[in-house]
Amino acid sequence: MATKRNLALTLIPLTLAAGMVGGIFIGKYLNRTTLTPGQEKLQTVMGLISSDYVDEVDLDSLLNTVYPDLLAGLDPHSSYIPAEELTDVNSELAGSFSGVGVSFQILNDTVYVVEVIPGGPAEKVGILAGDRIIKAGDAELTGASATNENVFKHLRGEKDSKVDLTIVRSSSEKPLNFDVVRGDVPVLSVNASYMMDDQTGYIKVSKFSRTTFQEFLSALLELRDQGAKGFVVDLRGNAGGYMDQAIFMANEFLPEDRMIVYTKGRNFANQTQAVSDGNGGFIDEELVVLMDEYSASASEIFAGAIQDNDRGTIIGRRSFGKGLVQNQTMLPDSSAMRLTVARYYTPSGRSIQKEYQRGDDGKYMMDIADRYSRGEFYNVDSIRLDKSKVFKTYGGREVYGGGGIMPDIFVPEDTTGITSYYVQVANKGLLQKYSYTVADRYRDLARNISNADQLVRLLPREQTLLQNFVSYAAANGVPARWYYINQSRELILNQLQALIARDLIGEEAFYRIYNRKDATLKKAVELLKDPSVKKPTGSGTR
Repeated sequence: MATKRNLALTLIPLTLAAGMVGGIFIGKYLNRTTLTPGQEKLQTVMGLISSDYVDEVDLDSLLNTVYPDLLAGLDPHSSYIPAEELTDVNSELAGSFSGVGVSFQILNDTVYVVEVIPGGPAEKVGILAGDRIIKAGDAELTGASATNENVFKHLRGEKDSKVDLTIVRSSSEKPLNFDVVRGDVPVLSVNASYMMDDQTGYIKVSKFSRTTFQEFLSALLELRDQGAKGFVVDLRGNAGGYMDQAIFMANEFLPEDRMIVYTKGRNFANQTQAVSDGNGGFIDEELVVLMDEYSASASEIFAGAIQDNDRGTIIGRRSFGKGLVQNQTMLPDSSAMRLTVARYYTPSGRSIQKEYQRGDDGKYMMDIADRYSRGEFYNVDSIRLDKSKVFKTYGGREVYGGGGIMPDIFVPEDTTGITSYYVQVANKGLLQKYSYTVADRYRDLARNISNADQLVRLLPREQTLLQNFVSYAAANGVPARWYYINQSRELILNQLQALIARDLIGEEAFYRIYNRKDATLKKAVELLKDPSVKKPTGSGTR
């Protein structure tokens, strides 16, 4: 197993193995000893401001306002990160951070504990899911102070530092106080893995963090032990992360000597490639990858490697289209710069980076909205492919570059049940708010339940649940309109049950219930079960 975990590191240059698309690619800042005319001009301007401007100016603060625009003028993904934001920006992909160990949600200006991380500091002192955090030390966390930024600021901190949390609990008449010693809290990127039937394993990967491959491999092995012969890897909404994690994941499914990804940059150090080593443990298992318009970067590297090697089937909608590689460099004041240093290419040679105009990212940022307005999410014929950028997969199929990865099987966005009533209650956050009130009432009864099906049976009957929700919505400004409610019935009930399950027994329970109505996932299971469909395999044929 140690060999599998090391994978193809000898085949991947260390620069690439440490890299990140849509995030971090640690490198060195290149000092230039000879100033160009432009650099000399900048130096002169700053000198004049320092010596002659009418008021005294803090040049560092002035430059801090310039750096973001300077980098944004290069491409949509080069960026400047102020020192005070760097820890939070990096922590989501680091695999862990130091904090109290709770997942929270802000509802009605109140911080609700959704989940207590097993083994974390909060669990050790007795904080429970359903608790409301009203203070951290002397800092109020209610009302206008109940913001994500403020909660992160006070719950996270240096390891072994202490914070006194004031908690409101439904079973206690008075607020409770807990002294919590902050510690390492894992940031999981595999949100769910379970058997959909006796032969199909499902894995939801939400991001590519430092620990993603280890989480992913553990999920694969566990599902195979449970009988999985085919896998659905769900990358919908996954905006990317560390590039090497996507490479390791692809390596598990590919035969030896298959290209996974390669990069090209102006600097020779950024011209790299990754090739499979043949030691993957899942080379013969059937594979389906789910994608949508928010699947980007490292997600597209994984999907591109699978598609171009004819190793699996991509199902869903066209991906985001980010094919640029960033190098993160620490600056002297502990801020950081993420500079685009290379483009990456899928095995067939395509760049999937969508078009952008340097210094003008307005159209680029509106691309998803433009796709929606022209009907791309609902009709495959509305997708604009650049037919001049045609490439061949390992098995000879045509694929296109220049704007994301087009799935092998298109599944339109499911609008079943979306009515004006549903939009109103969803926009006001009433589904989440009501789910939490229900979860609170059932928290003690559900304490020993870990199975989503058991939990659903514990909840009120569907018609009762729906009627109670409609009454709750009416009391919160959305009057009952049963014509539309009945059209949205299945959608509302499915989301309520999934949200209640998440609040009571965790994230995986949410996906187990929510996925039951998922049209894209249903298509994936049908494909894997259909004996008449010849699935892509490691042989590279269809």
